Amino acid sequence: MGMDQDEKIKRIDSARDKSRARKKDSDRLKVEENVFDVPTLKILYTLSNKGIIKAMGGAISTGKEANVFYAEGEERELAIKIYRIVSSTFKAMDTYIMKDPRFTNIRNNRRDIIFAWTRKELQNLKRAKDAGVRVPEPIIAEKNVLIMEFMGEEKAPYPLLKNTPLKNDEAKLVYDKVVEYMRLLYKEANLVHADLSEYNILIDPADTTPIFIDMGQSVTLEHPNAREFLYRDVQNILRFFGRYGIMDKPEELLSKIQADTT
Repeated sequence: MGMDQDEKIKRIDSARDKSRARKKDSDRLKVEENVFDVPTLKILYTLSNKGIIKAMGGAISTGKEANVFYAEGEERELAIKIYRIVSSTFKAMDTYIMKDPRFTNIRNNRRDIIFAWTRKELQNLKRAKDAGVRVPEPIIAEKNVLIMEFMGEEKAPYPLLKNTPLKNDEAKLVYDKVVEYMRLLYKEANLVHADLSEYNILIDPADTTPIFIDMGQSVTLEHPNAREFLYRDVQNILRFFGRYGIMDKPEELLSKIQADTT
């Protein structure tokens, strides 16, 4: 009789474990469902049929609006950014896209805004690259999927500036390069990054060069908030590099960015 009781408890325990594991799986799936919905999977299948994607790897980063995955392409490693249709905070996207002269005909619904945002990031990366700024080279944008060059080695992305230990003299070199990139964006690409900080700059450990990433929200200088966004970028960069003894004033940095030559 006692044995039966033990057996029963074991069975209940194991059922509870199973349901706990199931809940864990379903939580994980919920996160992935938000990214890999059926339309997104179809796009990924199409891109793999075209030979652009050979194999998908794991997540590189997860953000509020998008997840980035590692993938292997035909000739090189790729980063695949997938904007979430379901849970994207697309109200925030409004500010950047609705007043952008390049996107005046976007209907105000979530799907259209996210597709436009993905195209906008592709265009911004192209413009930045053409201007001589080091960014991931964009390859193709398809609805809510953006494929670009993977910035890293051995399947691991380069570290964020925020996580890169720098000596003061190295920090000064990185700062000067960041300033030069901000100037090239402004003068040559006619763009303001609009979310520039130590969280959106990678550092290539081989030569300590900065790489600007996440340019979906970048705006052209015609955007009514361009000046305000630029000032915010300037403040973020000065706040971060202040810890390395770089004491430029916002006006000084702004004049470097707006100068014709450095």
